[in-house]
Amino acid sequence: MLNEAPAGRNKLLCVEDDRQIAKLIAEELTERGFEVIIAHDGHEGFIAVLKGLPDLVLCDIGLPNMSGFEMLERLNALAPRLGVPFVFVTALTGRENERRARHLGANDYITKPIDFEMLESIIKARLPRTAPDEMRPNPAVLNDCEAETLAWVARGRTTAQIARMLGSTKRDVELHLDRARAKLGVAEIVARSGGAGSGLRTRHS
Repeated sequence: MLNEAPAGRNKLLCVEDDRQIAKLIAEELTERGFEVIIAHDGHEGFIAVLKGLPDLVLCDIGLPNMSGFEMLERLNALAPRLGVPFVFVTALTGRENERRARHLGANDYITKPIDFEMLESIIKARLPRTAPDEMRPNPAVLNDCEAETLAWVARGRTTAQIARMLGSTKRDVELHLDRARAKLGVAEIVARSGGAGSGLRTRHS
C-alpha cells in the first residue's frame, strides 16, 4: 500500500522494495523539507504516478512486479504529457545500465549508498519551477479504478482478466480506459482480448 503525504510541500514518490532503505530515504528527505510518498513495487509506483501524486519520482530498478526500467518505459508510452522528473536510485552500476536509463528519459542516475547532499541538490534542480500542490495545475488526475486498470493493461492483462481482478465487468474496464484516455490526452489505450503481447497500445492525438 502507498502511504499518502500531507499537502503543503513538494511531494516525492520513492519507489523502493527494500523497506529499510525506503524508510531511510523518507526520513532524510522529510528532514530536508519534502513530503515523501512510498511505494514498494513497480506496480504501486506506476499507479501513484498515474494518479498525479508526485512532483518527482525516485525509483529503484530491481523492483518486484515491474522493474524501474519497465515502469519508466511504460509511463513514457502511456502518459508522456505528465512530464514528471524521474531519477533512478539504484545499486546497479555500470555504464550500460546508466545509458539505458538515459535512453529511456531518466533525468538522473544515482548509485547506492546514497549521498543525500547530492540527492537533495539533484531533486531541487529537477523539480518543476512552479508552486507545489493545488497551486500547480495537474495535467491528469486519475481515480483509483482508472489508475489500477491502466497499470494492469501495462502489465499485459486482458480486459476480462482485469475485470475479474477488480471484481468488475469488461464494460466497466472499458469505461475506465476511455476516461483515462481522455484525461491523459491519448487517442487509444487498448487492453488485449487474448493472446500474447505487451497489452498496451497507444496512439497520441
